[in-house]
Amino acid sequence: MLNARIKLRHLQAFLEVARQRSFGRAAEKLAITQPGISKTIRELEEALAASLFERTPKGVALTQAGLTLLRHAGPAIRALEEGVAAIGEGRATASWLKVGALSTVESRLLPEAILRWQAATEGECGVNVVTGPSAFLLSRLRRGELDLVVGRMTEAREILDLAYEHLFYERLVLMVRRGHPLAGVTELEPATLVHYPWVLPPPQTTLRQQVDSFFVRHGLEVPARRLETLSLPLSRGYVTGSDAVWVAPEEAAREAATMGALCELSLALEERGGSVGLCTNASLAPSLALERFCETLRGMAADVS
Repeated sequence: MLNARIKLRHLQAFLEVARQRSFGRAAEKLAITQPGISKTIRELEEALAASLFERTPKGVALTQAGLTLLRHAGPAIRALEEGVAAIGEGRATASWLKVGALSTVESRLLPEAILRWQAATEGECGVNVVTGPSAFLLSRLRRGELDLVVGRMTEAREILDLAYEHLFYERLVLMVRRGHPLAGVTELEPATLVHYPWVLPPPQTTLRQQVDSFFVRHGLEVPARRLETLSLPLSRGYVTGSDAVWVAPEEAAREAATMGALCELSLALEERGGSVGLCTNASLAPSLALERFCETLRGMAADVS
């Protein structure tokens, strides 16, 4: 039974501090004073007889008790907000999903899955897609702010106790513009590549781990001339207009090659590739809309594999 001393405002304040990692920024978001939010969190900690946050040089961090509460409070608050919104807006039969998308699925898998799902869904339906690094998306999934994250993420530490389902394997490949000095060369030495600019995933991302491993295996330094981004349009534009080498998800590379602007180098960055799949929050009961969307993704994955 829920402690009667714990109010909705306590949980809202807790979630905002956990999201912002700062009492000051959380207070601004909730339009209350910093002493006010500190008092609210203190009341919650007293009711739970547990410390939820600890001070760090970069702000505040969740304790183990805080992480436990976050895993349950986020989905619960979101479910309540959705229920109130559905009543207030008369959208009880609407289908609405919030999906986190990693760059590995942005080009084809996710757009086609959304189209198929919407075509098979009666009534009002929509998808809000959030992009970004796996750590960012998985943290939002854990707080109940997303229904699903799709992409290559098994190497991410943040996946922890979230439910992951493998769909298919996808490689990272090396792409260059048509007419590039290395295009068409059948036996490439890895050391040759460092003389050109590179387009890489940002540091601390799961995809970057694979790239760094490639350089370590061949005893090379990551080129100083580089663009670090997860944006597929920016990467394509940069590579098309330069001699840069792009570390691209196979799906995005296939699309670029079909368009005729880019081609794949003969040197393999990785052989098998990583697991692309879907990740859900097991503590939040899936809606019928989410179950059908996941089934759509599974059907498309069968075609890929």
